[in-house]
Amino acid sequence: MYTGTLSFDLLLGDVHSLKQKRSVVRPIVAELQRKYAVSAAEVGEQDLYRRARIGLAAVSGDHGHLSGLLDDCERLVAGRPEVELLSVRRRIHGDHDE
Repeated sequence: MYTGTLSFDLLLGDVHSLKQKRSVVRPIVAELQRKYAVSAAEVGEQDLYRRARIGLAAVSGDHGHLSGLLDDCERLVAGRPEVELLSVRRRIHGDHDE
């Protein structure tokens, strides 16, 4: 069994309030969940309206499948024109990890 996580640090475009921020972040989280069946949520920077941190997690029995899934999720977020992807942190853990 393998578990993988991604953490996206995002800079939001023309956003001037927390309400506008939610209207940008929520559709990204929902699309990740719907399209790739991963667990995703806004996990940081909730009090800053131009920054967001989205985290996601997935489980798979195959390392290659999990790696490809995380690649697809990263491409989806990076391709969104309303956000600038500042950094991505990726971790994959397997049964052999302590």
